[in-house]
Amino acid sequence: MKKKIIPVIAAIALIIVVVLFMVLGNIIEKYTPSKETKDLSEYYGLTSDTDVALICNNEVIDTKGKLVNGEVYLSYETVRNYLNARFYWDPNENILRYTTANDLISVNAESSDYTVNKDTQSFGQTIVKADASTAYIAIDFVKQYSDFQYNYYTDPNRVVLTNAWGDYTIASAKQKTEIRYQGGIKSPILTEADKNTELTILEPGDTWTKVATNDGYIGYIKSNKLGTTSTTTISSDYVAEEFSHITKDYKINMAWHQVTNQSANDNLASILQKTKGINILSPTWFYLNDNNGNIASLASSTYVDYCHQNGIEVWALISNLENDSVNTAEVLSHTSSRDNLTNNIISAAIQYNLDGINVDFEALNADAVGNSYIQFIRELSLKCANNGIVLSVDNYVPSDYTAFYNRAEQALFADYVVIMAYDEHYAGSPEAGSVASIGFVTDGVENTLKEVPANQVILGMPFYTRVWSETPVESDSTATDETDTTVDYELSSYATNMTEVQKLISANGVQPVWLDDIGQNYVDDSTNTNEEYSRNYIRHRILPEMEHVNQKAAAHISELGMQMQELLAYVTPQMEKLYNENVITNEQGELFLAEKTFSVMSLFEQKEMMRRMLFEISGHRKDISLVHVEQLLALMANKEGKQQNCPYGVLARRVRDGLLLMKLSTDVT
Repeated sequence: MKKKIIPVIAAIALIIVVVLFMVLGNIIEKYTPSKETKDLSEYYGLTSDTDVALICNNEVIDTKGKLVNGEVYLSYETVRNYLNARFYWDPNENILRYTTANDLISVNAESSDYTVNKDTQSFGQTIVKADASTAYIAIDFVKQYSDFQYNYYTDPNRVVLTNAWGDYTIASAKQKTEIRYQGGIKSPILTEADKNTELTILEPGDTWTKVATNDGYIGYIKSNKLGTTSTTTISSDYVAEEFSHITKDYKINMAWHQVTNQSANDNLASILQKTKGINILSPTWFYLNDNNGNIASLASSTYVDYCHQNGIEVWALISNLENDSVNTAEVLSHTSSRDNLTNNIISAAIQYNLDGINVDFEALNADAVGNSYIQFIRELSLKCANNGIVLSVDNYVPSDYTAFYNRAEQALFADYVVIMAYDEHYAGSPEAGSVASIGFVTDGVENTLKEVPANQVILGMPFYTRVWSETPVESDSTATDETDTTVDYELSSYATNMTEVQKLISANGVQPVWLDDIGQNYVDDSTNTNEEYSRNYIRHRILPEMEHVNQKAAAHISELGMQMQELLAYVTPQMEKLYNENVITNEQGELFLAEKTFSVMSLFEQKEMMRRMLFEISGHRKDISLVHVEQLLALMANKEGKQQNCPYGVLARRVRDGLLLMKLSTDVT
């Protein structure tokens, strides 16, 4: 019996031993630090021997540098986004530009020479390498004009960049230890830190602390392996350049003088007789005349002489709005045409003995213009300064859509920044409203002052108003609700001066009322109390009910309306361009949209194309709704037949390669 028990006991003991070894092994495995090292090419995102990792202010950034003949080059995007946004690359003509307070630096791609104004200098290596997607700029060339420090390391190739100056928390390693990719002993090892190695503390922790090494590794170290923390200051020895401006030692009272033909210059004397205190006039004399940077002129030497005799300076205006065939983005984004433009402006200023230039470039598209507009201002400012000519630049009130005008940069190069604090509600505005409410103007000034010194700001104020009319129109569609007594209306307006407004007030026997919330007088006629008008029903019935629920309902609606106006102002020119490029009008007046171009448009663009085609072919906007737009979308997709009747006698027909809209002889609804 005992002989039978012994093997059993031995087996059990063996099992226990095996289990103990397994448990012990798991414990050892769990608490033994990994010896695995991190693939550094993977860590830095390096895919070739010429790639250079970039670590900027203790962060590995996504973009990579390039190693060319042993020299480090940075992409144009990296330079602008991380080091110096003043560099400007023209991919159309492969030219790099940099503008200082006094000099214009220009470099042709693949050249080791560069020009400072007209003086050629040698850099000793190729400055710019260009490919189909971007330009790469020698890091040492960038550093000539930029406030940063860098160190280059190999195995793997990496550059450590610093331009965030100030205090940093540091600590030294107490002993030789590992810096791991992530917190935890099983995380791969990035590098080792020797005893007394100085590390920058990024994120302190109880167990693991995120640190950065001086040579560009960012990882985690055991917190108990760090010594006492202290503060070190990283400073720059870069000497920032100083910008100077032509300034006036008197209060500027400037007026724009609209000149649309040469004979309008002859009205100067009579205009000045009706004004007081003007010391600067800006006649609308110059405008872009082609895509090569040439300008049209209505300038008059006699006009300038008369102003000077009366103690008035002339800051002639250059505009981009008069010639519809000119593509402003095309002019500004090509170095040769931009140079031609600035030279033409300065030549005209010298020829007519002008005191200043006023730049009024409006309705620009941020995507199309990019950084070209502000580069134009930089380059023009140098030529103006060299010739003693004041440079002022007109700007919309600040908004997200106009941020690319870069008012802060304007303030460095231009002498004055002008706020066009008007046209809050404009000729084509979808709602009636103030030309320049006090809130609109105040916000414009306050937001401009966040970017521009007060002594450089000129506030443009309107000496006109708009007279708004809401004209009732009868619907020619079948009523869906016999109880609906509201009246639709068409909104229109015209601008007029304050003298004419006073005449209108007197003629209609109405009394102006001061509105504190918008800071101006308001006058309306008796129809504004008639609730048969939709606007009045909303104003007198619906809004008060909404404000019972939310006291700020009207304000929120108004704010939303302003945002929609801004959005509309941004979208409209783009949709206009898209329509003109894709919708064809034949000899019969029919409209055609090709399926090939339609198919690559977004749904929003497709809907707007259909809506606009219906508007254009019918000559009406009323009664054309989303229903009709969706019918055309379905027709284009071949989901509902081959033709569709639309309002106002319009027939839409699906043809083999697109959609055709035609106007029939009689209206078909």
